[in-house]
Amino acid sequence: MTRQRSACLLAAALLLALPRFGSAQGATSAQRRLSGPRFGVTFLTREMRDSIAVTFEENVSAVITQFGWQWERQFINNGGGLTPVTEWVLLVGGLEQGVFLPSLSWIVGLRTLGGTEFGVGPNVGPGGIGMVLAAGFTRTSGNLNIPFNVAVVPSRQGLRVGLLAGFNSQ
Repeated sequence: MTRQRSACLLAAALLLALPRFGSAQGATSAQRRLSGPRFGVTFLTREMRDSIAVTFEENVSAVITQFGWQWERQFINNGGGLTPVTEWVLLVGGLEQGVFLPSLSWIVGLRTLGGTEFGVGPNVGPGGIGMVLAAGFTRTSGNLNIPFNVAVVPSRQGLRVGLLAGFNSQ
């Protein structure tokens, strides 16, 4: 079994376990859980597309769609300017091309009072194992949060750059 296939199997196993992670503890008054759908596009370098062609025996274009879910836990701060957050983001890419390319990221980061956010963490996806660097902002409309993010995932197999949006509510 190749490393990429092992990474994808690991992502699938984590997917099955994620709902248990989210319900294992009740949210305390010092935490907020914000979860919701994610969608967007990801740009793939030639090296990444070549790796996908070998690993998944599929040819994909330089741009793929992404759909998925984000589980976020926001730790409430004591009135300071930064709020620590941790999130799991599970995405499936390439469905518009008849390809199933799973990706799972665990991101740890910070959000400002104005909604600007940034984070970093491990990623398991079609390029094997790498690090994700993410930044963006969240706009609020009443109880609705609308996040917009850019994620960069460099790995040995190439580079992925994703533009994602979504929503969740408080």
